[in-house]
Amino acid sequence: MKNTYEAIIFDLGNVLMPFDYRSIINHLNEIHPQLGNRFLEFYRDRYELHRSFERGDLSAEEFTRKILDVLDNKLDSESFCRIYSQIFSVNQTLVDILPLLKTHYKLVLLSNTNEIHRKYGWGQNQFLDYFDKLVLSYEVGSVKPEGKIYEAVEQFTGAPPDKHLYFDDVLEYVNAARERGWDGVQFVSNEQFKKALNERGISI
Repeated sequence: MKNTYEAIIFDLGNVLMPFDYRSIINHLNEIHPQLGNRFLEFYRDRYELHRSFERGDLSAEEFTRKILDVLDNKLDSESFCRIYSQIFSVNQTLVDILPLLKTHYKLVLLSNTNEIHRKYGWGQNQFLDYFDKLVLSYEVGSVKPEGKIYEAVEQFTGAPPDKHLYFDDVLEYVNAARERGWDGVQFVSNEQFKKALNERGISI
């Protein structure tokens, strides 16, 4: 396939940075028995709260206050923010490919995330410097698969839809990009990622 892309767009969580919420549960259970389990139950049952926070409809202070109320204020806000954000690791294999891609393409990070995770979790990683633009849900007021967040990418790149190549681990979000005319690939593994690039004539 002839390569005509102008921008390559990456999701963050479980693509560039795997994450695991079990660490939150374990840390909270160490503070007080069953505290982590209480957090997990509340978080699962009120997923709309999480989405509102990612969309920017809820401030970090409001979100933290609601969670700490559920946890009977067994810890302070700063401690919770750190525990809540210590869930990420780096997919170094993928990160090492970024500078190779940057020489030929605009790189955009497109993520459903929140300001606590950015400040205490992933935001200090130096590989973020490879990206020309970070399009973050809480900053644009929209979460994937809503159209507005994809529009924010297009507004930055200034490129036609079919010039965008997008990698995300969530098929629903990939499909939303495809509906806009992007080329979207569901990220499954590093080897599959490299194969997808090769199939599109992108050498690394």
